[in-house]
Amino acid sequence: MERALIVCDNEKGTDFYKGFLKENGIVDILVTENGPKGKRALLDYDFDLCIINSPISGSLGEELAIDIAEKNMCQVILFVKAEFMEEVTAHVEDYGVITVSKPINKQLFWQALKLARVAQRRINMARKESVKLEKKLEDLKIISRAKLLLIINKDITEQEAHKYIEKQAMDTRLARVEVAKEIIRKYEGE
Repeated sequence: MERALIVCDNEKGTDFYKGFLKENGIVDILVTENGPKGKRALLDYDFDLCIINSPISGSLGEELAIDIAEKNMCQVILFVKAEFMEEVTAHVEDYGVITVSKPINKQLFWQALKLARVAQRRINMARKESVKLEKKLEDLKIISRAKLLLIINKDITEQEAHKYIEKQAMDTRLARVEVAKEIIRKYEGE
């Protein structure tokens, strides 16, 4: 994890969270004292981790944690008083929010931080795979469009259009999608 957001409205808590994160290798830290400022910061920066110290602005922080978890790719750790832990956890766990009870046990915080790091790595891997699949799908759409243009304009079958694109790609040492783009330019640019 590289960047963390701390939403905490008291100086002692803020100092504790910053110190703990720095001890664990997270040095790029932004602190806000309420939910609206935290949400604004999330619009400006990508964070890997968001720590919310509840109560925040008179609430348990559940809605803020859920909102951040739903709209951002960062892991959220919500610190709540022990007496509210079960209720809050039941409300936020389906959104992937990690809850830790207060008073804070450093070992438990460390475990939550480790869990958040593992989850963030998995999210990043899934995001990369998703981008790769979206690119592949876009390329397939372009190739299909080029095939259709070949079928219409050259009066050939789909299989022949496929072979034509494959052969052009080999002959010109270009990717199939690049050959397909050239075909589209040729027939749609007329």
